[in-house]
Amino acid sequence: MEKKQQNPIVKLVLEMGPILVFFVAYKFAPYDETLSDDARQLAQVLFATAVFVPITLAALAYSWITVRHLPKMAVMTAGIVVVFGGLTLWLQDATFIKMKPTILYAAFGMILGVGLLRGQSYLKYLMGEFLPLQEAGWMIFTKRFALFFLFLAIANESVWRSFDTDTWVTFKTFFLPIATFVFIFTQANVFQKYAIPEEKNDDK
Repeated sequence: MEKKQQNPIVKLVLEMGPILVFFVAYKFAPYDETLSDDARQLAQVLFATAVFVPITLAALAYSWITVRHLPKMAVMTAGIVVVFGGLTLWLQDATFIKMKPTILYAAFGMILGVGLLRGQSYLKYLMGEFLPLQEAGWMIFTKRFALFFLFLAIANESVWRSFDTDTWVTFKTFFLPIATFVFIFTQANVFQKYAIPEEKNDDK
């Protein structure tokens, strides 16, 4: 049976929605005005995390209901959100939710790296039906994406350790997604050079 394809706009909303909800929940979280700045930021991030975890799971559930299959990356992301978000709430420590992007991007980068060592592009298995490329193109794109994921992991780790929670929340909400879009846009030369001709793709 052919897989149902999700509307690209709906897919984008489901991917970006929980991140934006986290940002809004953080900004409008209730807190005691007498709290110190550090305590205030902790109260806000705990509230935002309590909203973020169920919203992430709801987005995953909606994807399953509408198309009856789940992207592996989305499932892995949701799993890490639940684990690190749960630890954040349980231990009342923002460190875990701040480390979540680091762990997520590092894991993706290492998984892609393992595939490359085996002479395979795991990205091809995830994106091949949407982006028809020759094998050489997939290997180049995967290698660059693996390095980019590791860069994001290092960037997130540097920001949350060097700046306050307010700055990290803005960085997580805006810089990380925008950097990903910019990175993919800069790979246009690879997509053009190694694209599979349409008539060849139709013959398969």
